[in-house]
Amino acid sequence: MDNTKIKKQLAKFKDYLMVDQGLSKITADGYSRSAGIALRRMRKHVPQYKNIKQHISWMYKKQYSYSHVVNTSLALEHFTRFKTGNPVRLGRPKKPKRIIKDVLTEAEVSRIIEAPPTAKRQNEAKIVRRRAILSLLAYSGVRNHELCRFKVRDVDLGGNQITVFDGKNRKDGVINIAPECTKLLIEYLRAFPRNDDDYLFTTLARGRQMATGDIRKIIRNAAKGANIGRRVYPHLFRHSLATNLLNRGASLMMIQQQLRHSFIESTMIYVMSRPARNRSEYDFHKPAYM
Repeated sequence: MDNTKIKKQLAKFKDYLMVDQGLSKITADGYSRSAGIALRRMRKHVPQYKNIKQHISWMYKKQYSYSHVVNTSLALEHFTRFKTGNPVRLGRPKKPKRIIKDVLTEAEVSRIIEAPPTAKRQNEAKIVRRRAILSLLAYSGVRNHELCRFKVRDVDLGGNQITVFDGKNRKDGVINIAPECTKLLIEYLRAFPRNDDDYLFTTLARGRQMATGDIRKIIRNAAKGANIGRRVYPHLFRHSLATNLLNRGASLMMIQQQLRHSFIESTMIYVMSRPARNRSEYDFHKPAYM
């Protein structure tokens, strides 16, 4: 199968999604990536309905996640519309009621931020940079791709806040960070001076905008150095912030605003995942019948 041909085709597909369908670059990137994976697995440049049906059936048998199946289905629907003008129509599995589990405790997050570097010859400036990245993820709850896009001007060091522009669903928002996080960011900017319009974090080798894979690598190495013993990934910091805020008594409204959820139902997932919190609150508020 000609990978060069597929790359050119997917580049045109991504332009189609943004220009003709009006989707954001982040969404277009995701659909293009999902379509590319599916095309390579099917070994088809323009798959027919039977090929797509077999592929989705295979994903169910392999027990891929709900989001993976849905994103692949949507990507292939868009792709067939792009190629033929006659999109396939695929069903949607029922969305499961998720339980957030295996979140990081406050102690584990602290260990990850303070973990010694696993690579040799890490000078103090590079260590400060890594701690600043990890701290910002942990205290803000931003998504991986949002962190990669931050500019220096987006950070309000005096107000302990950061502005997210064009986040998920093209939403802007102002979120809080802890003074401890701000202190690390100040140390980082002293070690790596940059202008307001520069990216907050860049690659060390060429000074380019960081990719989501770069952040994942930093987290994996830090989790290894902290001896966490299980998989740690960027979005886990978001889940962990919400859970730890809830455990400390934060309101659902505050957590919703910090995570920038469009609907309170998304925030309620964390309440449903913490039965111990519900038990504690019930015991505190229960009526005195006896």
